[in-house]
Amino acid sequence: MSSNALSTKPKRQKSIFRVLLTLVIIYILFALVVMFLQRGLIYFPTRLAAGQAESAAAENGFEPWRNQAGQIIGWKLPAGVSATDAVLIVHGNAGCALDRGYLAKPIHDAVPVDVFVLEYPGYGAREGSPSEQSLLAAAEEAFALLTNQARIYIVSESLGVGVAAYLAKTHPEQVSGLMLFMPYNKLASVAQAKMPFLPVGLLLWDRFDPEAWLKDYHGPVKIVLAVADEIIHNRFVIRLF
Repeated sequence: MSSNALSTKPKRQKSIFRVLLTLVIIYILFALVVMFLQRGLIYFPTRLAAGQAESAAAENGFEPWRNQAGQIIGWKLPAGVSATDAVLIVHGNAGCALDRGYLAKPIHDAVPVDVFVLEYPGYGAREGSPSEQSLLAAAEEAFALLTNQARIYIVSESLGVGVAAYLAKTHPEQVSGLMLFMPYNKLASVAQAKMPFLPVGLLLWDRFDPEAWLKDYHGPVKIVLAVADEIIHNRFVIRLF
């Protein structure tokens, strides 16, 4: 073997190493970017000015739902007659509470219950920013305002299933039933399916986990799936079921 061939081999190895090292650095930088921007990939709120939100609510028959400090935390459709039961709706990751008339109005028209739609922090006209911690804290505050009702049912969709499951976990005796539209077993599973090339389990900050949170809930649960959902595949629905 010639001396030229011997000297070329280490150079080739160094070149391959540099390429691999560059790819690893790019991958790590990309993973870090995704990690720091992840909430922008999870939450897609519609923001409204306070006056705009109240006008839109009034046009659609909603009344403001306020906490003990007088802040609007959502919207309500009071029953036409005296009601002892309530339905709490916790919505998905996009839009805002006022977009959920398609859930609230059929329930309100079908049975004499007060229907409440929770607005998440950072959605609609509500101050704050969305995260697992802020959504669950908002849900706890909202649920406490309903505890004078005889029965409380929770209707949820998509991301909101995690919020509903958390309330069922923390208040198993007070939650009389759950309806879950397009649920998932855990947010990490959905995120991993969307980004299979990243170690999502290590990067994810908000870890809504209905699979674990519903383990000890023994009330009635209705699960509804949708064949055309592009975000939550039905395999995650079946895993939760």
